Amino acid sequence: MEAQKTAELTGHSNPIFGLELSQKPGILFTGGNDKGLVEWSLETNSFIKVMFPVMASIYAIHCPVGYPLLFAGLRSGEVLVFNFIEQKITHRLRHHIKPIFDIKSSPKKDELLIASEDGTVSVWSLKTLELLHSISVSNDTIRCISVNPAEDRIAFGCRDNRVVIYDLEDYSPIKALIGHTMAVFSLQYSPIGDYLVSGARDAQVKIWDNKTYTLIQNIPAHLFAVNHIAFHPTRPYFATASMDKSIKIWDAVDFKLRKIISREKGYASHALSVNKLAWNDDQLLSTGDDKKIIVWNIAF
Repeated sequence: MEAQKTAELTGHSNPIFGLELSQKPGILFTGGNDKGLVEWSLETNSFIKVMFPVMASIYAIHCPVGYPLLFAGLRSGEVLVFNFIEQKITHRLRHHIKPIFDIKSSPKKDELLIASEDGTVSVWSLKTLELLHSISVSNDTIRCISVNPAEDRIAFGCRDNRVVIYDLEDYSPIKALIGHTMAVFSLQYSPIGDYLVSGARDAQVKIWDNKTYTLIQNIPAHLFAVNHIAFHPTRPYFATASMDKSIKIWDAVDFKLRKIISREKGYASHALSVNKLAWNDDQLLSTGDDKKIIVWNIAF
């Protein structure tokens, strides 16, 4: 496996926490600890525009499939809804009063899920943008959400070290997965849904069986917190991003390490914490505290 840096997108003036591919191919959105949400072209690897200004840091960005909408979750607890057709912010979802850490959706249910530092997940209709439910998941922060491919299970990663599995149909709790010794920062179901990968501040990556909820494997993956996990859309690999400034690519079948992208390995990579990843076919996009977005071509 080879990794080649093909572009570096610069312009943000502060750390970047959110990175999301648009529903429209070749478009990327980023946001962080500065004044706006930014649109980039992956075809020309260039800045397009600042989509809209923000009054608080952006911690989460989500572009739901099948809807001309972008959701930006802010440190203030507010979620801004940008409508691509009207080219403006059309709604402000004001339910949480503490920071928003993750936003995901269920296409099958036409529902949006928002995770907050207040320990709850709010559920909204994607059609009407009305609040449907509020789920009390933890006494502390919920950092991340993952919906399984069958859309019958949803996992929440919590600051109290737990991964909590809920039934997506009626939002009833099913199981708490105990194993991490520090806050869970990232969760991702495998593309076929047979297992769940969790990454935490304890630098460990854990693989959980999706039927029995037992631990399949523990990987001492990084030196510091595992900030994000991203599966390749078609190939059997997933990538992890860490506060230790490295990106690692793992085999999704035997869970062996296949590639390390870091300065120590000779790559012109991130100088600070890597916060988010996204796959655009065989391109891996990474961003973090050094204010850069890097485009990597991965040859398998």
